[in-house]
Amino acid sequence: MQAVTLGPAGTYSHRAAGAVAADVAFRESVTAIVESVRAGEFDRGVVPVENSIEGSVTESLDALADGVAVLREVVTPIRHALLAQSSEFSLVASHSQALAQCREYLEREYPDQRREAVASTARGVARAREDETVAAIGHPANATGGDPELTVLAEDIQDRSSNATRFLVVGPESERSDAGGKTSVVVYPAANYPGLLLELLEAFADRDINLSRVESRPSGRRLGDYLFHVDFEAGLYEDRTDEALETVRGMIADEGWVRVLGSYDTEHVVG
Repeated sequence: MQAVTLGPAGTYSHRAAGAVAADVAFRESVTAIVESVRAGEFDRGVVPVENSIEGSVTESLDALADGVAVLREVVTPIRHALLAQSSEFSLVASHSQALAQCREYLEREYPDQRREAVASTARGVARAREDETVAAIGHPANATGGDPELTVLAEDIQDRSSNATRFLVVGPESERSDAGGKTSVVVYPAANYPGLLLELLEAFADRDINLSRVESRPSGRRLGDYLFHVDFEAGLYEDRTDEALETVRGMIADEGWVRVLGSYDTEHVVG
C-alpha cells in the first residue's frame, strides 16, 4: 500500500503517514493529495484537518467535500523546535500553521526577526540548510540527516504543551466503512432561514449523538451560502445514526445534499 501526504520528507504529515503505510509519496497541497486519491493514483491520502491551537485546516475541509471516503483518523502531538545553523539569523521560515502555533514564543524571544510562510515545515528546514541567516520551525529530528546539520536552538516552543494535530486518512469512495466510533458528513442545505442550523443539530441531539465538530464553509455558489462539516461520535451501522441522517435529508431543499464520508476509529501516534 502506498500513501500520499504533504511533502517533502520530514513534515509532520510525513510522520503521521508513516503510521499508515511504509511507502509514502508527497504532494505540495492537500487538494493535490485528495485529487490523486480520487483518481486512483494512490491507495491512501493523509491530510491534516485540525490543530488544537489553530483550529481547522480549511483547505482540507474544502478538498474533502466530495469524491473520497474517510477511513481512519490519526492524532499526533506536535513538538516544535527552532532549528538553524547558528543563533545568528534574521528570518524564521516555516509553514503558516507552525508559525502561528509558536507565535507567543517568537514574539517574546525573537521580536525583530522576520517570519516567512512556506509550503511545509520541511521546506523551512531546507531553507535553513541553504542559508545561515534563516531559522526553521520543525520536529527536533529534522535537525539531523542533512548537509549541513542544524542546531536545535530550542525545543517545545509551541504556545501550548497540548499541541496536537488531527489527520484524516482518505481512500476511494468504494472503501467507505459503516463501522467505527466516529463519523464525518458534509451537509449542504441549499436553504437559509431562522433556526435552520438548530434544526439540523437537533436531529442528532434528539438521538443522543454527540457532535464533536461543526464547521461552516462557503459553498462557492454565492456570497452567504454555506455548507456544514459535521463530525459526530456514532457509527453509520447504528440505527440512531441512520435516523438522524434521514431527518437531516428531509430538511434540505431540492438542490441540497448530504455526503457521508464514512465511519472510522482514532489512532494516537506518538512521534
